[in-house]
Amino acid sequence: MDNPVIIFGASFLGRAAKEIFEGNGNVVYGFLDDNKNLHATEIDNVTVLGATDDDGYLKLIGKKCEAFVAVDDNKVRKNLVKMIQEVRHVQPVNAIHKNALLASSATMGHGNFIDVGVKAGAGVEIGNHCLVHANVVLGAEVRVADFVQIGAGSIINPGVTVEEEAFIGSGVVIVSGLTIGKGARVGAGSVVIAPVKAGETVFGNPAEKVNA
Repeated sequence: MDNPVIIFGASFLGRAAKEIFEGNGNVVYGFLDDNKNLHATEIDNVTVLGATDDDGYLKLIGKKCEAFVAVDDNKVRKNLVKMIQEVRHVQPVNAIHKNALLASSATMGHGNFIDVGVKAGAGVEIGNHCLVHANVVLGAEVRVADFVQIGAGSIINPGVTVEEEAFIGSGVVIVSGLTIGKGARVGAGSVVIAPVKAGETVFGNPAEKVNA
């Protein structure tokens, strides 16, 4: 990647993304964040330039800069991605840690955050704008749809399908061949031994449905 990167979001996730880009030899131009208290401050020697709708900086994207969305709120992340696609006509780039291990046959889309120690086996498919945190293991032929978040240290065994916007907490184990439905949530530390329906929340060992 030749152009510097503007990171949308100056929270912990933005800071982690900055480390990934710089570790890969990329330049981070700056952060954009809607918290006015952060404007004109520095995070690890990189300036928070302004808000995410600052037209002066948005004009750089697609010409002189790339964009990456480092926000873990799905609704906000989707809105920022949509704005970048529709206003600047580009796709956010991937942030892939240099110490992630991805099989040569693994594939992914755009705008994904792949943190340190992530391992993805043969035939893994990762969609767009996913957050895959540190030391996650994705077994062979795992399929991860768009806007999925997988917490640190989770183990997704071979053949699992994780549908769009699902949230998997830290330290989760999902046994082979299951489907985690669209928008489902799996609580931290859970062991999932049965499919999870769309919109369901499950927790525990074995994971069971949690009634709202």
